[in-house]
Amino acid sequence: MSLNDGDFLQPRAKIRPRTGDGPLEVTEEGQGIVMRVPLEGGSRLVVELSPDEAGTLADELRNVVG
Repeated sequence: MSLNDGDFLQPRAKIRPRTGDGPLEVTEEGQGIVMRVPLEGGSRLVVELSPDEAGTLADELRNVVG
């Protein structure tokens, strides 16, 4: 938190570095699966999936890739 407008405390957003040049990442977080896909321009697409959705996505990707 930081002091703004006198004595009022205002929450501040966390600043995180843009890591879009990194690899595709998939992690298990809680009961879900989080996929981070690097995009052009240095940003990332972050998608949270259930285990069933991740399985369906894996099957669909296998069908496309061969």
